[in-house]
Amino acid sequence: MKYVLSLAFTAGLTLSSAAQADEISDTLQSALDAYAEGDVAYALEELDFAKQRMTSLQASSFEEFLPSPLEGWTREMDNELQTGLAFMGGGIAAGANYTAPDNAQSYKVTIMADNAIVASMGTMAANAAQMGMRVERIGRQRIALGDDQALAFINNRVLITIDGKDQDLMMTVMEQIDFSGLSDFGS
Repeated sequence: MKYVLSLAFTAGLTLSSAAQADEISDTLQSALDAYAEGDVAYALEELDFAKQRMTSLQASSFEEFLPSPLEGWTREMDNELQTGLAFMGGGIAAGANYTAPDNAQSYKVTIMADNAIVASMGTMAANAAQMGMRVERIGRQRIALGDDQALAFINNRVLITIDGKDQDLMMTVMEQIDFSGLSDFGS
């Protein structure tokens, strides 16, 4: 009898773990169930929640494209950037502030994809020379350099901005970015 109870308890734990599948799958299933029951409003609410969670997962992996800090420099992640993007039409973003050991220099790197800001800034990056910006290249990637900003527009959907005072430093940082990986991101 103890063996049967032990086996039943173990099976219950296993079923419990399986029943706790990931939150996104559960939410999508809930949306399908609500739709099947005719509750379209709740189905849409569940879809929005699932989309929010998936975007959050995607944004977390997007942070991997941020360059490592230069030797001796510190990096502080911008944890508010993704939240703010939700109010500007969505998309994904990652950003960080970098500071020199003596605090004399700093720069900020922001990478955004799939939103209205990228589309409008992409036009600026594409027409950089006409806007008085200097155009450089890293491999095949065009880089637009202004007084305090470097821009790269990748695959018509990803925008990289580096804000800082030193153009040589911004180009050094830009050289660390995986343009090919960003081009393929999410596809």
